[in-house]
Amino acid sequence: MQTVGSIWYWVGFIAVVLVLLALDLGVFHKKDEPVPAREALAWVAVWVTLALLFDVFVFTEFGSHKAVEFLTGYLIELSLSVDNLFVFVLVFASFRILPHLQHRVLYWGIMTALVLRGVMILAGTTMIQRFHWTIYLFGAFLLVTGVKLLFHDEQESHSPEKSLAFRALRKVIPATPELHGNHFFVREGGRWVATPLFLCLLLIEISDVVFAVDSVPAIFGVTLDPFIVFTSNIFAILGLRSMYFAIAHLIGRFEYLKYGLALVLAFIGVKMTISGWVHIHALASLAVVVALLGGSMVYSLRRTRWLAEREPMAPPPGV
Repeated sequence: MQTVGSIWYWVGFIAVVLVLLALDLGVFHKKDEPVPAREALAWVAVWVTLALLFDVFVFTEFGSHKAVEFLTGYLIELSLSVDNLFVFVLVFASFRILPHLQHRVLYWGIMTALVLRGVMILAGTTMIQRFHWTIYLFGAFLLVTGVKLLFHDEQESHSPEKSLAFRALRKVIPATPELHGNHFFVREGGRWVATPLFLCLLLIEISDVVFAVDSVPAIFGVTLDPFIVFTSNIFAILGLRSMYFAIAHLIGRFEYLKYGLALVLAFIGVKMTISGWVHIHALASLAVVVALLGGSMVYSLRRTRWLAEREPMAPPPGV
């Protein structure tokens, strides 16, 4: 398959990612404790800065076209990953996972997600390059997904208690209903059983695979280079945990983001389905993605602030 990344670029990138993750958990977050919003915001800035620095590296090594592809893919994957945050909030609430344990679950969840995304990306790029017509199937799939997202009740679809995976986990995996610190498994009655922490981790992994079905094909509408696809995906996932702790308490204010995401999916779907006849420049794609996502986020914040100001004030006591 055609790619700008030689074997040494792949090995070097994966090695750097492993070092960053080791520093994250082994040095900066060794203890199970809640992550303050200000600290989480600082880490979000760190991961975004690292992604932008990597984009500078891509520009230097491979040229402006690949740099634009990486940046567009990164923004798409990061924005679609934000949808995962809604799931994280509901899953943690369903299993009653305390804030100081959530960091551990998200760390191991994201570690596994890196491997799963890598497998899906390599399989997807191989399929498209061997059977190019599959790109039209991916495009049609994204277009339908975007339209469905515009008119679907997202809160209902994100409810873990109603999901088949949640019910299956309860029935298939022997588990204790009680938390046992930060342990995923404990020994009870002579056998090993899972704790709610492990069930929570599995459900988060399943949700990531479900979301990857949408997000991985989306980046194929930007580039088919597996190195660019993989690195942009990984950088988006790396910052996801910090983003959760930074904006979990504000997530309700982004209620209109799903419309921006839906339009992005529809746009990428159309771009892929017409790619055999019409070529849309990478810079044009980047401009459309930024406009749709940025516009939906700004509108969400302004709309929720306006609604909050219109709410009648509670009467003073005794009135």
